[in-house]
Amino acid sequence: MNSLINKVVIVTGGANGIGAQIVQELIKEQTKYVAIVDLDDASGVTLQNKLKEEYGRDVAGFYKCDVTNDAILHGIFDKIVEDFGTVDVVINNAGIATEKIDTYKKLIDINFTATVSSTLKALELMRADNGGAGGTIINISSIAALTLMSPGVFIYSATKSAVLHLSTCMGKEDYYRHTKVRVMTTCFGATDTEIIDKMISFDELVTENMLNIIEGFKKENMIQSSNAAAQGVVEAYKTGKTGSTWLIDGGKIMDISDRICDAFKIMSTGIKIEAKTT
Repeated sequence: MNSLINKVVIVTGGANGIGAQIVQELIKEQTKYVAIVDLDDASGVTLQNKLKEEYGRDVAGFYKCDVTNDAILHGIFDKIVEDFGTVDVVINNAGIATEKIDTYKKLIDINFTATVSSTLKALELMRADNGGAGGTIINISSIAALTLMSPGVFIYSATKSAVLHLSTCMGKEDYYRHTKVRVMTTCFGATDTEIIDKMISFDELVTENMLNIIEGFKKENMIQSSNAAAQGVVEAYKTGKTGSTWLIDGGKIMDISDRICDAFKIMSTGIKIEAKTT
């Protein structure tokens, strides 16, 4: 069992929705400090002040940041290390689902490229073979990475599949034994956040289909709360192994790592790859 007590944590996309709930669940676990990284300064400052008033001290701080700006994002990591001496946990939660012709590149930049950038910076600071103390990186994916939905938000789903692949491979024991940095994935099911109402595609057919699916979920009460998703992230942190994948869907928290491994065994049948590690 891994403890969050006295840990220093960074949460991207932490000012609203699932991110804000993650921040609050972390603080309940007696973290030392949570950095709320988000572009929405109004919500970020409001959350920061609410938590300070509730807990009577600076348990969290807001850092305004466009996560696609490496200079600002990495500067926040360095500032946290300067102030607290370490970063123990990074949760890459920032994401959007608007994939119109004029926004799909931004979607890729936020959902995947920024996740890669944050992951690499966290790894640089944490890795034991570079003088760090180890740590944990949790990257947020989606059930969209586990299904072949069509017509669906194709680009959004592709970014979430990329996040899953990155985290699973980087988290494998052959790499972890060098770095001592756990890398894990959580896949959220339909969750009560703004993002599900903003799944807009370049194709009206896709947009209409997604709206119909979401409306059906709502009618059948199949949409979980943001708090349930956040609790799943905390549970994954506490009990998950490096390279593991967690499904948080309908309020249920499941370790589906074996499913992911089995799926890749099937897909790699007949492929001869000799993995060499040092």
